[in-house]
Amino acid sequence: MSENQLVIDMRGVTKDYDQGTVQVHALRGLDLQVRRGEFTAICGPSGSGKTTALNLIGALDTPTSGTVLLEGHDLTTLGRRELSHLRRDRIGFVFQAYNLVPVLTAFENAEMVLSLQGVATDERKEVVTKILEEVGLEGLEDRRPDELSGGQQQRVAIARAIASNPAVVLADEPTANVDSETADRLLSIMEKLNRERGITFLFSTHDPRVMERARRLVRIVDGRVADDEKRE
Repeated sequence: MSENQLVIDMRGVTKDYDQGTVQVHALRGLDLQVRRGEFTAICGPSGSGKTTALNLIGALDTPTSGTVLLEGHDLTTLGRRELSHLRRDRIGFVFQAYNLVPVLTAFENAEMVLSLQGVATDERKEVVTKILEEVGLEGLEDRRPDELSGGQQQRVAIARAIASNPAVVLADEPTANVDSETADRLLSIMEKLNRERGITFLFSTHDPRVMERARRLVRIVDGRVADDEKRE
């Protein structure tokens, strides 16, 4: 694959946190490249740095040193406004706690990014209706989060994440708060979206079900890549 198919390019990334009088080295020279269309899981023990890595890729945090590139854009050189637009337009987020707006319906939550982008109402309706159908929420468009099960809420979060056709969907422990059957359904939905739409997925997980179904498994130990297994 050519260099322009790199979606994520992390080189020599370190991240240090001060916890009182103790300095925590969350990442210690992490190198990670993810290409367009991958279905990749980052795994590792608690405190290994996997969530920190996702936060840096998602421009939710900044590295202590090293470079983080998204589609060739060096996130460490961008201003606050540029980062905000990049997060809105090029990154989809799926969190373990769903992070839906409680007063909005499933449809309104799913169309949120498109609304922020200023997409016309008719186009938003067409795009979101199709996506909600793809994730199995047809007929539930008008329900608010508290009227949906955990698995259904996570499907809304997936729909919201892919609505703007982002460069990558970052999924941080997306199956942590659902049962096994629901987790399998969610993974099947994301696999289908990856296969049929070519959407790039990057997971942070300790769930064996996610690790088993990932086509690439990157193990992080003590803030560095310890193993990189490709299964394609």
